[in-house]
Amino acid sequence: MALEVALRHRFGRSGGDGFALDAAFAAPTPGVTALFGPSGCGKSTVLAAVAGLLRPWKGRVALDGVAMLDTARGVFVPPERRRCGVVFQDARLFPHLSVGSNLRFGLRRAPRGADGPGFGAVVALLGVGHLLGRRPAGLSGGEKQRVALGRALLSRPRLLLMDEPLAALDAARRAEVLPFLARLRDAAGLPILYVTHALDEVDALADSLVLLEAGRVVAEGSVEALSVRTDLPAFSARRDAGGLLHCAVLEHDAARGLTRLGFPGGALVTPLRPEPAGARLRLRVRARDVAVATEPPRGLSVHNVLPAELSGVAPVPGAQHEAFLRLAVGPSALLARVTRDAVARLGLRPGMAVWALVKSVAFDHGPEAAAGDARTTGEAAPISPPVRGGAAGASDPVVSAVGTAG
Repeated sequence: MALEVALRHRFGRSGGDGFALDAAFAAPTPGVTALFGPSGCGKSTVLAAVAGLLRPWKGRVALDGVAMLDTARGVFVPPERRRCGVVFQDARLFPHLSVGSNLRFGLRRAPRGADGPGFGAVVALLGVGHLLGRRPAGLSGGEKQRVALGRALLSRPRLLLMDEPLAALDAARRAEVLPFLARLRDAAGLPILYVTHALDEVDALADSLVLLEAGRVVAEGSVEALSVRTDLPAFSARRDAGGLLHCAVLEHDAARGLTRLGFPGGALVTPLRPEPAGARLRLRVRARDVAVATEPPRGLSVHNVLPAELSGVAPVPGAQHEAFLRLAVGPSALLARVTRDAVARLGLRPGMAVWALVKSVAFDHGPEAAAGDARTTGEAAPISPPVRGGAAGASDPVVSAVGTAG
């Protein structure tokens, strides 16, 4: 089951200047697939073609085998019959209608007999019950987007399309809306195509990712796999480059102000988190927050000392004196960003056994982190059972650092 997209289109003269789109990918359904890349790379153009708002020169768009567009066969299903719920950057609510009436407009557009959540369920899901009598002019930007999401969901779509729905919001409003988007993703069970150039939104929401550059697909796959690809400057050149871990909350130690998280391959200690034991989340471990040691370190303030295998050394784009180390912690992958001097001085090479050192305070989760680079993000998808023995010294004082790379 998949959303299949193959598009060719050009804006401007056919033989000269103008933006050209030549992109093809398959997105698994259900699930959230993020179209990611810089402004102007073609993300919104792809979304418009899937919605039927743009008729490309050539292409095919099919959802679970049913074609909505196939230029070779002369198929073009009109936008109103594609059953795509679209949410734009601006909420596009009807200003003369109340929130309740805006939501019911979506319900009126739903095909007769189509399955989907009812009005009350959507209102509860998005937390807009107290807003039903208000007009859009009296809403914050985040509230408007939640209403727009509800209206799209009540139209009972087969596919949700979101075109940078948080781009027009400030950091605080983005942090407010992200949890509702995650809730909607989990409750709706629909395929979602999500356009963004914000990595924290990808971390929080996406199951798979399509990386676009200048109208072409550069890479596609799971978010976890692409996040540690050092050959993709769209990720590796960022200051927040790093690996993603699917984690489960194992236990809290309120007296010490710590939480222990399990992931496939080990465990991590973080500052005390609000999620209950057993909760699932996805956590970004930034490469610049990871150091390595070639011998078991002692006498450190660092809680997290993870046995790992060095599986690769790669250059850092734009930083000739630095290198990425790819680390295998069981089945999980992390990156460490170190100096080339450290690589030479410690003789670091693929196949070596090393220890990855990660400070607990690297995983802050206060309002600033949530609204900014979102180093930790909720994820309700199931993860493999954690191997609890993987974090040597994770909850004990450790005692003189030997051979630390940084």
